[in-house]
Order: sequence, then structure tokens, then C-alpha cells
Amino acid sequence: MEFSAADVERLLMFEHARKACEAQYINDPLDSDNLLKWGGALLELSQFQSIPDAKVILNDAISKLEEALTLNPGKHQALWCLGNAHTSHAFLVPDVDVAKGHLDKAAEYFQRAENEDPGNEMYLKALEVAAKAPELHLEFIRQGMGQQALVGGGGGGGPSASSNVSSGKKKKKNYDFTYDVCGWVILAFGIVVWVGMAKSLGPPPPAR
Repeated sequence: MEFSAADVERLLMFEHARKACEAQYINDPLDSDNLLKWGGALLELSQFQSIPDAKVILNDAISKLEEALTLNPGKHQALWCLGNAHTSHAFLVPDVDVAKGHLDKAAEYFQRAENEDPGNEMYLKALEVAAKAPELHLEFIRQGMGQQALVGGGGGGGPSASSNVSSGKKKKKNYDFTYDVCGWVILAFGIVVWVGMAKSLGPPPPAR
């Protein structure tokens, strides 16, 4: 898997955040904000891994976020992150029943987050996309688990020019589907940088 310069910068930032949160946890294991940041950093880091490693990191993120909820049951950011973690996990498994279990949990967490912070546009969007997630997962399986869309981009190779012309409609459908999935991935991973993280952790070390 190849990463862009921006990806490497994000990877370094969230690895720095993860280490800082781990150190803070030793000092104060009852800091629910720190556990939330730790879980969010792990969510981001999981997208840079192979599927087996991503599952391990997602499970670790879920554990940290559940611990934050134990300390502060009404922490809606942790509920939202848990919804993202379970949804992301669902798109890494081909078994429909296992994926459904994760997607059901995700929808429940998104609803609980919205209940705690009514009208939050991010949570409302999450609920909207969660309603389509089972259908997207089935389409994901039909397209060979869609690993390229999640884990590596899939920019190389490709069909011939003649087949491109003959399969135009099918490709259009695939593009629409990929947009939906990428939209979900952005929702799941792209808004986990909490405002307080930069203030509490300071800037990450330079990538030199």
C-alpha cells in the first residue's frame, strides 16, 4: 500500500496522538476525554492498515470508547465514534450476519448520540447513511468485497478501451456505488480530529 505525503502526515499526527493518550492514561485512567481522543486516533490509524490489522485496531478503539462511556455514559462524541467503528468493521468482513451485527450496533450508537445532542447535523447524517449501510455492504460483497475502495485505491490496470465503452452503464453504477462507500468512509474516519486534541497534545513532531 502506497501513501501520499498527506497520508503520511496524518499517520504521524494520529500516531503521535495515540502515544500521548497512552501516556496520559497512565497518569489518569479516569480521564474520559483522553479515552475519547485515544479511540478517535485509533479509528484514524486503522485505515492505514491491512484488513486483519485494521480489525485489531478497530477492536482496540471500541474498547477505549466503551471505557470512556463507562466513565461518562452521556458522552455523545464517544457514542458517535463507536457507531463509526462498528460500521467500519462491518465493511471489512464478508459475512453478512456478522456485518449486520456491527451495523445494528452502529445505528444504535448513532441514535443514542443524537438523543444526547439533538439536532446535531453530523449525527443526523450518520443516521441517514446508516439506513443505507446494509444495502451498501451487500453491494460491496457483490463487487468482490470492494477491498480496493477501502484499502488501496485501485488505480492500476483496468479494462481495455473497447470494454470501457461497452460497459459504460455498469461503470457509471460502480462509480456511484464507490462514491457512496467513500462518502461513508469519510463520515466514519474523516471527522475524528477533536478541537481539544491539538490544544492538549501540541503539534506532532516534524516528518523529517
